[in-house]
Amino acid sequence: MEKGNVKALLPIGVFLVLYLGFGILFEYVLKIPMGFYNIPIVVVFLVALCVACFQNRGMSFDDKLVSMGKGIGDKTIVTMILIFMAAGVFVGTVGRNSAESVAYLLLTIIPPEFAVAVLFVVSCFVSISMGTSVGTITLITPIAVAVSTASGFNLPLCVASVMGGAMFGDNLSFISDTTIAACQGQGCEMKDKFRENFKIALPAALVTLVIILIMSFNADISGSVSNDYELIELIPYLIVLIGGIVGVNVFVVLLLGIVSGALIVMGTGAVAPTDLLANMGSGAAGMFETTMVAVLVSAICALIRDYGGFVALLNGIKRVFKGRKGGQFGMGLLVVAMDIATANNTVAIVMANPIAAEMAKDYGISKRKTASILDTFSCVAQGIIPYGAQMLVAISAATELGYAVSAFDIIPCLFYPFMLLISSLVFIFLVPAKEPKAADQQA
Repeated sequence: MEKGNVKALLPIGVFLVLYLGFGILFEYVLKIPMGFYNIPIVVVFLVALCVACFQNRGMSFDDKLVSMGKGIGDKTIVTMILIFMAAGVFVGTVGRNSAESVAYLLLTIIPPEFAVAVLFVVSCFVSISMGTSVGTITLITPIAVAVSTASGFNLPLCVASVMGGAMFGDNLSFISDTTIAACQGQGCEMKDKFRENFKIALPAALVTLVIILIMSFNADISGSVSNDYELIELIPYLIVLIGGIVGVNVFVVLLLGIVSGALIVMGTGAVAPTDLLANMGSGAAGMFETTMVAVLVSAICALIRDYGGFVALLNGIKRVFKGRKGGQFGMGLLVVAMDIATANNTVAIVMANPIAAEMAKDYGISKRKTASILDTFSCVAQGIIPYGAQMLVAISAATELGYAVSAFDIIPCLFYPFMLLISSLVFIFLVPAKEPKAADQQA
């Protein structure tokens, strides 16, 4: 067994200590709203990169720059960054108005006793279409509050149903930054990862829907929710969703979505041409932090790999987790730990990607399965932690409307993340896995 260097992992430790430490200080000691998200994560990663550069004095700084350049210039990283930018432009082009339209359409035509189930299903669809769980929660939580107020449904149940549906879509969407990060980090096709994830996420979603319906039948229903809606702006989302599923190149899919979205919003007069260009720019700019995280993590991981840190980490993992199933579970725990520490599932995946890729080689796990595990387990953790953006945004949206609800009111009603965890473990340990084809394994 090749000997590694545990000290090479110091930059990761520095990042986790600083980020988690400041997060706890801001959120729970200083009581700063959205405390974890007031930390400049790019700056913290820069500190970690500086630590990595000061390590290993036997390697010249020029050689370290070459190593970082190779890490950043890797094809998967370049592709990931370009997809981030294209996805940002797409979201900026099409806007988010159609999401509310879908919700109000279904709430108008479906009986009120199914209102919470509608919230869950709508959130699933909107999140898949938009590629953002936080954006979905921001849009649909006010509708969830209206449903609770008008119908008498429990508010934590309504909000938790929105959060669960948002995480379902985040896990499966072709334009989600988690999907992009997982697929590009492991070098697999998005459609392959989607199929791998779908068979795990669908049973969890169906069980969640049954639980919601059972609870709904026991509720005292007193009213319904209705509002105006307009669905034509939904077309670009459908193009991206269907194109991704059938396997059209992701850049072509996003380009079609951008063009169709631009034609629709200008044709309907929803957005002026000058405003459309500004929205495109804002959408791309919104991906700046995620892009910089990918760049910095790539540079840090390149140095850690050269210093022998990954070898040391893999040796430790092999001593604890045995066999292919153990390796998959170890991957899941790895990304969960990263997510708990960073409160950001995209960052957790980007950080875990190179380690998981090495694990996949050693344990014989396919690229698509590795990407699926990283995305699924990160969504489980992100969907539950009380200090994650999803939870904080949901609470904030309800509070702004005058309704007090806490994370610990919502967590017991978060059926989907818990069902997703159970489904993931079942597929790892109980469902016989087909041996991956040689072309699908890490080279």
